[in-house]
Amino acid sequence: MRNSPWVVTSYAFIIFIGIIIALPNVLPQSTLDRMPSWLPHSRVSLGLDLRGGSHLVLEVDRADLTNERLQNLLQDSRRVLRDNGIEPSGVRRSGDVVTVTLRDPAQQSQAVDQLETLANPVGFGTSVGQSDLDIETPSPNTITLAYTEAGIESHASAAVEQSLEIIRQRVDQVGVAEPTIQRVGSDRVLVQLPGEQDPSRLRQLLGSTAKMSFHLLGNQGEPGVTMLPDQQGQQYPVLDRVELSGDRLTDARAAFDQQTNEPVVNFRFDTAGANRFAQITQANVGRPFAIVLDNKVLSAPVIRQPITGGSGQISGGFTVEEANTLSALLRAGALPAKLTVIEERTVGADLGSDAIEMGVFTGFIGFLLVVGFLILLYGGWGVVANIALFINIILTFAALTMIGATLTLPGIAGIVLGIGIAVDANVLINERVKEETRKGRSAFAAIDAGFKRAYSTIVDSNVTTLIATVLLFWFGSGPVRGFAVTMGLGIVISMFTAVAIVRVAMVWLTARMKLKKIEIRPLLPIGLVPDGTRIRFMKARFFGIGVSLFLSVASIILFFTPGLNYGVDFRGGIQMEVVTEGPADIAAFRSQLDGLGLGDVTLQEFGSPNHLLVRVERQQGGEEAQTAAVERLRAAVVEVDTTAEVERTEVVGPKVSGELATAGILSVVLASLAMLIYIWVRFEWPFAVGAIATLVLDVTKTIGFFAITGLDFNLTAIAAVLTLVGYSVNDKVVVYDRMRENMRLYKKMSLRELIDLSINETLARSLYTSATTFLAMLPMAIWGGSAVSSFAIPMVFGIVIATSSSIFIAAPILLFLGDWRTRRAKAAAAASDEAATDDREEVRQA
Repeated sequence: MRNSPWVVTSYAFIIFIGIIIALPNVLPQSTLDRMPSWLPHSRVSLGLDLRGGSHLVLEVDRADLTNERLQNLLQDSRRVLRDNGIEPSGVRRSGDVVTVTLRDPAQQSQAVDQLETLANPVGFGTSVGQSDLDIETPSPNTITLAYTEAGIESHASAAVEQSLEIIRQRVDQVGVAEPTIQRVGSDRVLVQLPGEQDPSRLRQLLGSTAKMSFHLLGNQGEPGVTMLPDQQGQQYPVLDRVELSGDRLTDARAAFDQQTNEPVVNFRFDTAGANRFAQITQANVGRPFAIVLDNKVLSAPVIRQPITGGSGQISGGFTVEEANTLSALLRAGALPAKLTVIEERTVGADLGSDAIEMGVFTGFIGFLLVVGFLILLYGGWGVVANIALFINIILTFAALTMIGATLTLPGIAGIVLGIGIAVDANVLINERVKEETRKGRSAFAAIDAGFKRAYSTIVDSNVTTLIATVLLFWFGSGPVRGFAVTMGLGIVISMFTAVAIVRVAMVWLTARMKLKKIEIRPLLPIGLVPDGTRIRFMKARFFGIGVSLFLSVASIILFFTPGLNYGVDFRGGIQMEVVTEGPADIAAFRSQLDGLGLGDVTLQEFGSPNHLLVRVERQQGGEEAQTAAVERLRAAVVEVDTTAEVERTEVVGPKVSGELATAGILSVVLASLAMLIYIWVRFEWPFAVGAIATLVLDVTKTIGFFAITGLDFNLTAIAAVLTLVGYSVNDKVVVYDRMRENMRLYKKMSLRELIDLSINETLARSLYTSATTFLAMLPMAIWGGSAVSSFAIPMVFGIVIATSSSIFIAAPILLFLGDWRTRRAKAAAAASDEAATDDREEVRQA
């Protein structure tokens, strides 16, 4: 029991490096600027919910992409046949198929060979190398062409890759600092822009395809003419033939017209474009010339004279911002496919700073409560545990800084919850050392035995929690992933600080103070659980299970009636937080918003009279309808109260909401199965069945809690449920571990007595750990605000449920299963003895 100098030096070095890396997070920028360059300067990045900004997910419009590819295929098929002397009687499109009808069936083979030149190998997924075109010959004079599913996937993937760079250029054009632009899956792009942003401008900037073309006007009703609207809704008969494409533009800048002083966009062509533009304007003087962007007419001026300088001007009644946005779009170039905003979350900078203050405040109060509680429980040895806890927080921030993680408000909640759970290891160790001391062991022997016996329990309980954390990261997104990262790091680091550092500290103090015996006593003479407690819990097993079943059945009924208050994450739709200078006039807001015809509109006051939560149901017509509804809502809110500001906006389309709901349910199911397997492997099947049965009862009660309180059931709520799943099993594993240990020590003790003994021996640990976790989360549940209410409040409730179910539900189920297995074994033994007796009787008679 001596501390190796190398081990102590290694631990001290790790802590020192952790402090140096984490230090920039608490230093002001002015101090950081004066620090030597060789010292770390990196800080943990703040999420958009803490610093404000916009989060958008855009998806390639498959229908639009397919339509454009088929239109190109139609034109290319005509061209390649014509260039090779094949005259078809018709090339037409029907749905997603292009049909070529030949005049001469003898040319079919040659036509197929030429059309195959239009095919490209697939470069995506498992179909790499296959053709993107399916060419068939249903009759001697007919050829059909259609894109394969793999081909569409490949083109969508390629479109995303091209879109990434174009979006990056567009964002750079408007000067947004530190944007995050990355690919998500096969056909989506994630864009995160910090700071105050105009959501409508962002959607226009990122969602516009920006395909610009120049057309002459024709006559309405004639072939090859399509009626296209302008911004005011006026219709123009535009010839389908593109005279000049916008990809010939080399520059576009917002300016002001010298005569009218209205905002305009000046553009310039490359050499080939300038020559073509000159030819068109020379040949069509006196004719209107339409400038079309994404099937909308920007302007249709009459050509007064030939324009040979290679430049022009677009005027369309723009505002200054619209002119700047249009010029940025044209400079960056057109997207290869239409992108639709399927998810949008915007947080105002003021709300973000408030969230930081509240998160730090509630986290600090929770930490102080835990520190005070540990000192009350263990006196001076509680100070050692608190030092380890403080080191845990430092190393967690150091790890977050090193891996470049983003800290969100749920991430702060993860750190706070991690503080409560990290105490679990310290409580286990202290309680074990106390037990060994009561057995008469010397100081060093008690420390050695206490740590050895606590180690396996700490590992088992933390692994179950980590399973839930990993699944949260796997299936979660955005802030939920941030929670999973901080929670997971906190758990892993706590195993180092609680086991390694606390052991070194206890050995050093014992040697320094020359202690013969370890005395771990509460600061006050009264403990929550007196030593030698012998409560007969199994006598109340039927009552405990009966109450639990009643509450779970009631929760299931509440799940259906009145049901859960699903957030926009799961049901789709729009949610806004509106702040007014004075008390919000809810009646006026309701009257105005109901008149928009957006379906069910719900308004409620939260936090204070000038804070209003507006919810609008999912709009029919897909993601584009949702986007249009957001603009109307914003305009209507300001119309009711000119002081109103939209601090937070969440827009989730039907596709995303369905995916999030599926992922949420799947994560809870998989977490339960993974824990079932782990407990089955580490213990025996009755333990696993008992834990999962209890887990089902715990989860149903938590769902009932959401139903009866009306809290938002959203992604954060799923995080709460998954965390409770891990926490609940964690608590049960500690009790199970003691039962397994006692089964080896007391082989003749009845199962009922053994279970009662194990629960009593772990009762202090269960209550103390639950109390510390409860105290850590309580301030956040009270003052954390709407952003974490769906997590913190259910966690406080779930901690109480998980602790009581370990004693009154999991243990009785294990007793029932154990008694059933014992009866079955006795019956099998009796049957075997009877069979053996019959065999002996037959032998005797023979």
